[in-house]
Amino acid sequence: MNFVDQLDPELRAVVEKLPPDRGLDISQIAAARAKMKKMMVAAVEGLPPVEGVSSKDHLAPGPQGAPDVPVRVYRPKDQAGKLPALYWIHGGGYVMGDIEQDDRLMKQMVKRIGCVIASVDYRLAPEHPFPAPVEDCYAGLKWLFGHAGELQVEPSRIAIGGASGGGGLCAGLALMVRDRAEMQVCFQLLIYPMIDDRNVTAASYAITDPRMWNRESNRLAWKAYLGRDGGGPDVSPYAAATRATDLTNLPPAYIPTGALDLFVDENIEYAQRLIQAGVPTELHVYPGAFHGFDVFAPSARVSKQFKAERDDALKRALFGGPTR
Repeated sequence: MNFVDQLDPELRAVVEKLPPDRGLDISQIAAARAKMKKMMVAAVEGLPPVEGVSSKDHLAPGPQGAPDVPVRVYRPKDQAGKLPALYWIHGGGYVMGDIEQDDRLMKQMVKRIGCVIASVDYRLAPEHPFPAPVEDCYAGLKWLFGHAGELQVEPSRIAIGGASGGGGLCAGLALMVRDRAEMQVCFQLLIYPMIDDRNVTAASYAITDPRMWNRESNRLAWKAYLGRDGGGPDVSPYAAATRATDLTNLPPAYIPTGALDLFVDENIEYAQRLIQAGVPTELHVYPGAFHGFDVFAPSARVSKQFKAERDDALKRALFGGPTR
């Protein structure tokens, strides 16, 4: 059975309407970035604005010798006093994306969950390979902790999260935060994270459809991020979290992924290793779902289920109860 035949029927209908050249050619980074931006703009075009959420742009001091890091802070307008916060890292395979692409999503999550969200705009590879992106993420998080009082954020209830490449950065950031011991996060939301540079799992060979994030996209993105081909013997766990040999003392994790996602095998394995290391971990694998299905088919039943369960997990982590 081929890839399309295994898709959830609602997702299959969306995929079959995609042009065969929809795939992002990572060998042409500038064109891929422009194409991704166009796709993201089209996905929200004509949708009503999300009301009741304010946002403000800030600049966090960057890593030593590097530029400042933009951070956009969102807050529910009807909530006074200190709130828990999610520190969010956008996706894009380490080579694409920006703070604008998730602007609507951030506002939706703030409204549904009732927390503050700080979204970071890190430098991208290949112009800025590892460790620049994750160091930017660390600098932004450190700024959030340092300014928690004026931002009306409860520092004991700050979670980190991200999707795809952002999920990979989040996993690396969690390891970095643990090891440097300058701050402590309460939760990690790893949405179909990109965490293994080796490209050796069965799923990494199986997903080759040009309309999807596929094996070739992944190989080229890892090469851009690492500055060399993936799979070498000395890749840092802060770059590829599956390379970590010690997963103890990490914050509780929530990992949702699709059964037809290129990353499903590495995500399942990472969840299993977290559990074995004593880290409270919740894993969801959505049948018939491809990478980024919730973005490209937001009204599908499985996408609505994914979003409801994601928000419930975050609500429990930040407030200790179910979603409202």
